[in-house]
Amino acid sequence: MARAPMLQEIEDLPEADRLDGFPHPRAARHVYGHEGAEALLEAAFASGRMHHGWLIAGADGIGKATLAYRFARYLLADPAERTPGSLDIDPGTRAARQVLALSHPGLLIIRRGWDPKGKRFPATIPVDEVRRLKSFLGRTSEDGAWRVVIVDRADELNIAAANALLKSLEEPPARTVFLLISSAPGRLLVTIRSRVRTLDLAPLGDEALKRAVTQAFSASGEEVGSGMPSPSEWERLARLSGGSARRLIALHAAKGLALSDRIAALLDTLPKVDWAAVHTLGDELSGQAAEQRFVLFFELLMDAVARLVAAEARGEGSDDERALAARLIGPARLATWAGLWERVAAARAEAAALNLDRKALILDVFSRLGAAARS
Repeated sequence: MARAPMLQEIEDLPEADRLDGFPHPRAARHVYGHEGAEALLEAAFASGRMHHGWLIAGADGIGKATLAYRFARYLLADPAERTPGSLDIDPGTRAARQVLALSHPGLLIIRRGWDPKGKRFPATIPVDEVRRLKSFLGRTSEDGAWRVVIVDRADELNIAAANALLKSLEEPPARTVFLLISSAPGRLLVTIRSRVRTLDLAPLGDEALKRAVTQAFSASGEEVGSGMPSPSEWERLARLSGGSARRLIALHAAKGLALSDRIAALLDTLPKVDWAAVHTLGDELSGQAAEQRFVLFFELLMDAVARLVAAEARGEGSDDERALAARLIGPARLATWAGLWERVAAARAEAAALNLDRKALILDVFSRLGAAARS
């Protein structure tokens, strides 16, 4: 008899691409805003000449993983369970339940796995993770059965892992499909990109965004507590989300509007740095339990700096942003601030890779911002 607790055990394990309190994207029944991509995948399958490799690219949180798992369910389902012209598969089918539980023998997921000893995710996908392909692809499959490999995310492969994946992409077994998910396809090896078809997904429009967020909150049960954003919060959350359902949910769940206000207040005091407020923020975001809030903080900060640079360079943004940009940046410091954005992004990536102290990183970033505003 099947083990009933298995799904709960899997869902309780930390997953790099799952927000706290919400189901993993593979649990989503529908994908919104990408009907064209769905139709293309279904038509490619129906043609009988489907390409073996697909790169599903686009911004974080817009439905790339949801689409990949949806297509995986379709490919791994019994032929009688497929409906021509749609990727819909009943969630009660055996294939759908196995994909949700990550227990289908025809499915392999390559991703950054949770390190229970270090209690963290590695910064990259190591080569040992990709080497599991050898045994997976070497197994004999039933006649007519498909095998699906999902790499989430492909831009997180280290160089050895990327080269190992390339070998499998060059000579894939029959009826095998690779679904590479990437938010930064430019980081992939050119040779990998040349062996896959690219599906570029756009940020979600207002209606698709609302439907995707509603689906996530509906599936989350009572754990989230606060439920859907109120109408008064929605407009601002949608603007800050940039068309990303994941980001809007993270903003709401982590009180991101208040965090955005604190970042705006700190930027407004520049070139003077409110060190008391920065220390308080660093203390709040330095603990392991604040991982997702820390990530959200840096996303909001980097977006705020990018908007200021755009306001000064191209006159974009609100009146307040243009006024602040003129005061802090001005024509003379535009190159300095553009370079600052890149240096802060590099420092953030290095801190993540080396597991450096988060508070020290936050203090360093505001020291750089203050220096740039005074230069």
